[in-house]
Amino acid sequence: MNKQQAWWALGVAVATLVFGALYLKSDALYLRLLLGLALGFALTKGSIGFAGSVNRAYRRGSTQLLQTLMFMFVITSVVSAGLLLNAKPGDYHLWVNPINAGLLIGGLMFGAGMSLSSCCATGVMVEMVGDIPRALITLFFFGFGVFLGFPLQATQTWIRQTWFSTSSYSGKGVFLPDLLGGPLQGYFWSVIVTAGLALFVSWCAKRYQASRQAGGTFYGVDGEILRQQQAAVAPSVDYRVWSKENYQQWLGNVWQMRSTALVIAIIFGIMMATTGAGWGASTPFGLWFGKLLISLGMNVQDVAAYSHKPEAIYTLPLLEHSVTVQNFAILLGTLIAVLLLGKGAFNLKPGYTVRHYSLFAFGGLLMGLGTRFANGCNVGALFTPIANFSLSGWVFLIVLLLGGILGNQLHSRVLKQC
Repeated sequence: MNKQQAWWALGVAVATLVFGALYLKSDALYLRLLLGLALGFALTKGSIGFAGSVNRAYRRGSTQLLQTLMFMFVITSVVSAGLLLNAKPGDYHLWVNPINAGLLIGGLMFGAGMSLSSCCATGVMVEMVGDIPRALITLFFFGFGVFLGFPLQATQTWIRQTWFSTSSYSGKGVFLPDLLGGPLQGYFWSVIVTAGLALFVSWCAKRYQASRQAGGTFYGVDGEILRQQQAAVAPSVDYRVWSKENYQQWLGNVWQMRSTALVIAIIFGIMMATTGAGWGASTPFGLWFGKLLISLGMNVQDVAAYSHKPEAIYTLPLLEHSVTVQNFAILLGTLIAVLLLGKGAFNLKPGYTVRHYSLFAFGGLLMGLGTRFANGCNVGALFTPIANFSLSGWVFLIVLLLGGILGNQLHSRVLKQC
């Protein structure tokens, strides 16, 4: 327990909440602040990141994170089903994405990019606290890629039109309750199928990990080993709320990954219930890049015309854009968690070479473009669509994993030449 860092964490939390109360112009924006803080805190405490699901499996042989994500998808789908069952049309904006060439190509690109940069759209905000050089390079080129892809996303039929669709989302995508039908307006079988697909992926992941262990190429992940050791130690029972033991258990220690998955599922449910939509992260990166171009002298009309976005979105202050506020809050939530864990923050000299930075830049560019082709990132094309019962999320998962393998192969070859 580092008391000085704990006080700093408290100071950051209070300052953020007070600043938001004074300067954010609506309750909707303040809600996004709270959601972002909660997400950043939970992601850090549980060491859950979508990029790690592929990278840990390929580099270390561990599929624990991938299995945890499958568990999180199932729990979140149950939460979503409960919200949607008696909802009126228009209550929710569901992310039922098209299944097309854009999804396949974008998923491959995003999977490769997240392996090269070792983070994803949300992950780059989390990594900003611990590894500034990698996060900044990735963020810049991620934003560049999103901005480059805006006009393609807006105009190309291979990105916009779907090969398959169902009645409720005709011409848009496949909604599992429409496809499966049955009790509870189709949501019962949709949850069952979601659980079945998640169990199949988990079974494949376990078989893969077992083969790595049998072949002597399983190396484990330090954070996962720490969690196993922590779980093996029986926590002391202390019913005093303000005790050192309770602080250490809930704030000063890491969380078990499945516990974190439950927390994130709850946060997602609150987000759906209060905003009417799921979790997205990547589009603001392209808008930030457009704002950067305008600040460097480009005409706002030219930037808006190129990107097929309204001029107002580029003149809107950053803290009046809801997902931007949420993304910034994820960074702050991460900082609070890191301080409470007693870890160092804002590493400026990680010892990277030019080859490393080239991989980070290329990875960011691939991810940025990939989000426009696939109509989302790991949260916008994977997590939220699966939680919203869109078949596109499972298709994205397949190509994402394939892209992750290709990206890791390139990563290892380039760095071995150093």
